[in-house]
Amino acid sequence: MRSGFEKKGNQKVENQLLSNRDLVVPGDALYEGRIRIGDNTYRSQERVCATRIGLVNYNKNMVSVIALEAGFNPLTGDLVVGDVIDIGLGKWIVDIDAATNAALNVPDAIDAPFRTDIDMPSILDIGDTVVAKIVDLDRRRTPILTILGRDLGKVTTGFTIRFTPSKIPRLIGRNGSMVNMILRATGCNIAIGQNGRVLINGRTREQEEMAVSTIQKIEREAHISGLTNRVQEDLRELKEEKR
Repeated sequence: MRSGFEKKGNQKVENQLLSNRDLVVPGDALYEGRIRIGDNTYRSQERVCATRIGLVNYNKNMVSVIALEAGFNPLTGDLVVGDVIDIGLGKWIVDIDAATNAALNVPDAIDAPFRTDIDMPSILDIGDTVVAKIVDLDRRRTPILTILGRDLGKVTTGFTIRFTPSKIPRLIGRNGSMVNMILRATGCNIAIGQNGRVLINGRTREQEEMAVSTIQKIEREAHISGLTNRVQEDLRELKEEKR
């Protein structure tokens, strides 16, 4: 028989079937009773269950699952880093690691209407990388991009690494705390795509290596508590080693 529990730390509360951050698999029951359902969950009669492998998260009046491995689900407003893979009539086709390739129309790249005499490869060619924003999803759920705006456009310096999309919030941190810590410590410019591609550009190879090492650590340990303190300590040690 279940009784009420004090809501403190990782302890269970009434109607909560697991402890916060417990590992779950699809079909696991997470909560019994009335509560808002969040990401990667569904309601089955009076219970809320998981749809993905991940960590259960109880937050006020909502239960959700932080997926440990999940693909990119594009949403309007997302910042993405992608590669041009084809050129069509009046648009570029961009691979953003989604189920459907994205479209970048000429007006959203040069802020001018499409004309047949435009030399599109001279603007963006196959193989070019862009930092873009999703401005819309069409009826087929094709992401529509723009590269007009601050910090958007063709990538001319730096390199990209891949990062699990579902763990991007941990890389960014609360109010940008984690990525800002990396920026200050490494001196690199970093653009984080919600699609799991991270653009890194530093003044020196050592700076870039420090940023890559830190980002990879965050991906490996995203599900472990106390991550911020560990990253802070690692950055301090890395800086001392470079002196």
